[in-house]
Amino acid sequence: MSKHFGARVIRPAEADAMKREPAVLLVEDEPLLGELMTEALIDQGFEVHAAPDANDALRYLLSGAEVDILFTDIDLGDGMDGVALAQLAREMRPKLPIVYTSGRRSPDQIAVVPGAAFLPKPYSLHDVGATLGRLMRKRAPG
Repeated sequence: MSKHFGARVIRPAEADAMKREPAVLLVEDEPLLGELMTEALIDQGFEVHAAPDANDALRYLLSGAEVDILFTDIDLGDGMDGVALAQLAREMRPKLPIVYTSGRRSPDQIAVVPGAAFLPKPYSLHDVGATLGRLMRKRAPG
């Protein structure tokens, strides 16, 4: 008879979930920039769901999908902006790390949720990866 002495058996599905890539919800209304960022983030080891607007992003969050970090443009055209999206996302998922970006506004011009990061456009892919990585490490347990 085998004894586990407090060891936890991890089933294959759980092991896969533990090994999964960090999931980024990317919200960008400029299609070319959205495509570029999706590819760049995938190349940096992230799983990416790209949304063209806040409503699509909210639907994705409400679906219960895994999202480890929200990366949103502030100015999303007509409708809800990235600031309102981030506030709603935090209400739904209080520990969700958030990165804002904008080429038109600065952090002192918006109501930033606590603990969020801001990247001004234009940004480098290195800065995006470093910022996402830093926020993911802050979120990691222990």
